[in-house]
Amino acid sequence: MALMIHNDDLDKQMDTSKYVRYTPEQVEALERVYTECPKPSSLRRQQLVRECPILSNIEPKQIKVWFQNRRCREKQRKEASRLQTVNRKLSAMNKLLMEENDRLQKQVSHLVYENGYMRQQLHTVPATTTDTSCESAVMSGQPQQQNPTPQHLQKDANNPAGLLAIAEEALAEFLSKATGTAVDWVQMIGMKPGPDSIGIVAVSRNSSGVAARACGLVSLEPTKVAEILKDRLSWYRDCRSVDVLSILPTGNGGTIELVYMQTYAPTTLAAARDYWTLRYTTTLEDGSLVVCERSLTSTTGGPTGPPTTCFVRADMLPSGYLIRPCEGGSSIVHIVDHIDLDAWSVPEVLRPLYESSKILAQKVTMAALRHIRQIAQETSGEIQYGGGRQPAVLRTFSQRLCRGFNDAINGFTDDGWSIMGSDGVEDVTIAINSTPNKSWGSDYNTLSMLPSFGGVLCAKASMLLQNVPPALLIRFLREHRAEWADYGVDAYSAACLKSSPYAVPCARPGGFPSSQVILPLAHTVEHEEFLEVVRLEGHAFSPDEVALSRDMYLLQLCSGVDENAVGACAQLVFAPIDESFADDAMLLPSGFRVIPLDPKSDGTNAATSRTLDLASTLEVGSGMARRASETDPNSYNLRSVLTIAFQFSFENHLRDNVAAMARQYVRTVVGSVQRVAMAIAPSRLSSQIAPPKALPGSPEALTLARWIARSYRVQTGSELLNADPNAGDVILKQLWQHSDAIMCCSVRLNASAVFTFSNQAGLDMLETTLVSLQDIMLDKVLDEAGRKILLSEFSKIMQQGYAYLPAGICVSSMGRPISYDQAIAWKVLNDDDVNHCLAFMFMNWSFV
Repeated sequence: MALMIHNDDLDKQMDTSKYVRYTPEQVEALERVYTECPKPSSLRRQQLVRECPILSNIEPKQIKVWFQNRRCREKQRKEASRLQTVNRKLSAMNKLLMEENDRLQKQVSHLVYENGYMRQQLHTVPATTTDTSCESAVMSGQPQQQNPTPQHLQKDANNPAGLLAIAEEALAEFLSKATGTAVDWVQMIGMKPGPDSIGIVAVSRNSSGVAARACGLVSLEPTKVAEILKDRLSWYRDCRSVDVLSILPTGNGGTIELVYMQTYAPTTLAAARDYWTLRYTTTLEDGSLVVCERSLTSTTGGPTGPPTTCFVRADMLPSGYLIRPCEGGSSIVHIVDHIDLDAWSVPEVLRPLYESSKILAQKVTMAALRHIRQIAQETSGEIQYGGGRQPAVLRTFSQRLCRGFNDAINGFTDDGWSIMGSDGVEDVTIAINSTPNKSWGSDYNTLSMLPSFGGVLCAKASMLLQNVPPALLIRFLREHRAEWADYGVDAYSAACLKSSPYAVPCARPGGFPSSQVILPLAHTVEHEEFLEVVRLEGHAFSPDEVALSRDMYLLQLCSGVDENAVGACAQLVFAPIDESFADDAMLLPSGFRVIPLDPKSDGTNAATSRTLDLASTLEVGSGMARRASETDPNSYNLRSVLTIAFQFSFENHLRDNVAAMARQYVRTVVGSVQRVAMAIAPSRLSSQIAPPKALPGSPEALTLARWIARSYRVQTGSELLNADPNAGDVILKQLWQHSDAIMCCSVRLNASAVFTFSNQAGLDMLETTLVSLQDIMLDKVLDEAGRKILLSEFSKIMQQGYAYLPAGICVSSMGRPISYDQAIAWKVLNDDDVNHCLAFMFMNWSFV
C-alpha cells in the first residue's frame, strides 16, 4: 500500500512538473524576455527567476521548457506563413500559365485556320490571279504598321480629345501585345516559369523594331508597382533623364503625360537615343492597372524640330505595363517593350546591339521585373542590411556607379565634357570635365574649392572581341586584378596626384596593391548583380615608405557574370573610396563593359576578324594573334563589344601630364585585357590544346606531358594515360582532358612553391586559368591538415618516388572549399632522370 501511495505521489509530482499553468502576467514577462533573447542561458534563466518576483514559483527548468516551446511555435508560425506565401505564388503562377496556354491554343487554332484557308485558295484560284484577300489572311499574324492618325487630331498637343484618342489607340495596341496576339513572340531559352523565378520571358520575331515581353508575380499592390515602374531613373541603368512636361487628367479617371526621355549609348562608338512619348495611365473594367506609352511624332503633338544634339531620335511603339491584382496584396505584371532604335545610324558591325530583342529584354524588360521583385523583398524584410546599411542606400550606390560610368562613356557636352586633342593615334579618347558634379557626392564641393583642382579626365576606348563570353571575361577581370591592373604607373604622375585620394584608380604613391580581398556588400534577388568592397593590400618599396603604405578600398559593382543568361551584358565598375565610406561618398567610377553581339546568320566573320583599334596587332605570348582562318571552324562565332573607361582627377597645372599618363595607362590596360581575352577564349582551349609556357625556362607542353606520364608509370608501376609513349600530341590531349585534377609545382615544398602546370580539370578545381596559375601557391591551396600530411610524406615521395595521400579538403583561388577522395603525389623526372617538379593528382574532387 505504501508503495502504491509512493507511486501516486510520484505521478502527481511528474504531472505538476510537466504541465505548468502560467498566469497572463507571467506570460507577458516571459514574452518580454523572449523578445530580447529567444534563447537565454542557464544563468540568465536563474537570474530571471531571482529578479522577477512574479516568476519566483516557477523552476528554471520549467522556464527552459517554455522558451523551447516558444521557439518551436515561432518556427511553425514562420513556416506556415512561408508556405502560405508559396501557395499564393503557385496559384498565381498557375493562373498565369493557364492563360499562356489558352493564348497558345488560340494561336494554334488561328494558324490551322489560316493554313486551311491558304490551301483552299491555292486550289481554287488560278496561279495567274493575284488575290489580296489571301495575302491579308496570311499576313494577319504579322505585325502591322501603325494606323495613321486622323487629320483633325494632328499637331494639337493641347487638344485633350485628340491626345485621348491617341492614348486609347496606344492602349489597344499595347494590350494586344501584352496578351500575345499582336507580335509573334518566341520564348527565351533558359527562362523557366516559377514562383521564385523571373517569370515568363519572350522576345519578338518578324516584327518592326525589337520587342520583348515578360510577365511575373510580385508581392506588391498594383498602384505601388506602377509607381515604381514609372520611375525609370531608379531601375533603368541606361536612362539618363526623364522629364514629364505636361500632365492632363482624362474623364475616365486616368492621366495622360507628355514625356521626354534620354538614354545613354552603351559604347563610345555610337550616339545616345532620346524619345518623345505619350504615357497613358488608366484602370480597366476588371480592376487591372495599365501604364502604356508610345512615341509622338510631329503629326501627333510631338516636337517638330530635329533631335537634341548628340542624340538620335528613337521610336517607341506601344509599350507598357499591365498590372493585375491578386489575392494577398500581390500583382501579376505584364511588361512589353517595343522600340525602333534606328539601327542604321550606327556602324554596321554594331547594328546587332540595336537589333537584338534579347539585349532589349535583358537590359530593360527583365531589369524592370527584377527591380520590383527586389523592392518587394526589401519591403517584406526578406533582404537583410548589408554592412549595416539599408538596402535602399546600397541600391543608390549601385545606381551612382552605373550613372557615373555611363556619363564617362558618353561625355555629353551639356555636362561639361570636351574632347582633348589626340597624340596622333585615335585608339584612346581623352575627355575633360572641369565641373564634374553629377555623380560625385558632397565631398566634391570641398575638393572643388581647392585652388589647384582642375576637374576630371576620362580615358576611354572600345573594341571588338572574338569568341570570348562576356561573363567569363568579366569574372576573370574581377577575380584576377593583377592580370590587367598597371601597378607601375609612373611614380612622378602618381606623386602629382597625391592631393586627391581619388586620383588614380589602381595606384597610390609609396606602394602598390599586392593582393585583393573582396568583401561582399549586397546582391540582387537573383544574384545577377553584386555590390562589394575590394580591399587592395599595399606594401612599401623601402623602409622610408612604410608610413605611406596603406590599403586601398574600391566600391565595386559586378553584373552579368552568369554564363547561362541569354543576351546578358557583363560589366565591372569600381570607384576608390576611403575607409569611412559615407553614404554620400564621392565616387569616380571606372571599369569595363562587354556587350554580346548576335552571330552572323551566314557564319562568316570576314567583317569581324579585326578589332576597331589595337587588337589587329595583338601579341599573345611569343606569337602573333590568330588569323580568322586559324580559328576552329567548329567553334561558335561569338562577338562582343568591349568598352573601357577610366577616370582621373587632376590639378590645373598638371593637366597635360595626367592626360599623357592616362592615355598610356589605358593602352596598357587594353593590351592586358586583350591578352587575357585571347588566353581564356574557349575556342583557343578547344582547338589548341597545348597551353602556353607557364614559366620562363619550362619545357614545351608536349615534353612536360611525356615526362609526367612516364614518371607516373615508372614510380607507381601503372599507366596514367592510354596513349603511346611516343605519341606526344595524343599524350598531351589525354592529359589535358583527364577527368582527375593533375597539376605540377616545384620540388621544394616551401612558401614560394607555385603551380607551373595544370590540366583542364585542375584549372576548374582551382577556379583559375593558365595565365594566372603561376600566381597560386601550393600552401594556399592545401589546408593545415593537408600541409602536415604532405610534409610527413615528403621524404617518402623523394625516396620511393610517390605517395598516396588520404581524403581531405583544399581551397580554390576564390576561397571555395573542395573535397577530394584521394590524392597521389609523385616525382616528375626529365630525360636525364633529374627531378624536374612534383605532380599531384586529386581524384573525385568536388566543391563543398
